[in-house]
Amino acid sequence: MPAYLARRLIQTALILLGVATITFLLLHFIPADPARMVAGRTASASQVEQVRQQLGLDRPVWVQFGHYLGNLLQGNLGRSYLQRTQVTELIGARLPATGLLMLGAILCELLIGVTLGAFAGARRGTAADQAVILGALVFVSMPQFVIALSLLYVFAFWLGWFPIGGYGDFKHIVLPAVTLGLLGGGWYARVTRSSVIEVLRQDFIRTARAKGLDRWRIVTVHVLPNAALPVIAMIGIDIGYFMSGIVVVESVFGWPGIGQLTWQAIQQIDIPIIMGVTLVSACAIVLGNLLADLVAPFIDPRIKLR
Repeated sequence: MPAYLARRLIQTALILLGVATITFLLLHFIPADPARMVAGRTASASQVEQVRQQLGLDRPVWVQFGHYLGNLLQGNLGRSYLQRTQVTELIGARLPATGLLMLGAILCELLIGVTLGAFAGARRGTAADQAVILGALVFVSMPQFVIALSLLYVFAFWLGWFPIGGYGDFKHIVLPAVTLGLLGGGWYARVTRSSVIEVLRQDFIRTARAKGLDRWRIVTVHVLPNAALPVIAMIGIDIGYFMSGIVVVESVFGWPGIGQLTWQAIQQIDIPIIMGVTLVSACAIVLGNLLADLVAPFIDPRIKLR
């Protein structure tokens, strides 16, 4: 185990270095000029050049990158061009809201996806199975903003059950969490269905049936625990999908998380914030996959970490 963890941590460091390098180069070669955005559209050329010098954008790219890596090794993600605040402070202030939304969304995904997937897998080939497959395909293919706006119109504007947006009590998290849950629940339903069908073909399930056990007892007690491994692995992968979806969902619902911060930074070409959010997202994805790999041996003892 210690050797495995050490190897994974080294891989994590290399992945984050690669993400930082690619993101830095892409953002510094885009045609937009951050100095012009900071100085304002009415600023003269000399004023823009002065701002560029203050931000250090007049130095060669390799010098800027070396300075950025040096700060990164000290845990410093830089300073926002426009807000004049450390990026770590901005992300730290928004991270709890995003973490709460992520937890709610994952719970919704598991509740929707695992339930429907197990139901469809236990009734393979029936009309109910085909309906679940079709519904999962529809939600997986549907754009995020369409589901978000549809839920807002029905449950906030028309029925008035939930607030239109904002951050506060339980009612505020329901619609954004359900939006992400419907999108991810389709994938979980398909994976769970395939895993349940595979487990149902095993010999110990035939033995359970021969003993006269009820179908749903077989599914809940014997099938689901053995079909859980692909679902556990998918949670780690799902973090990356979630981080890409929060930008739209948080913007639609006015949720004050890092997704909304990212959208504002993109509009303002605030490169330090974009870089910081990208690295935090990459770190969350890597750690999520590591956690899923560490949990896997407890689900299936046949898996060995080497």
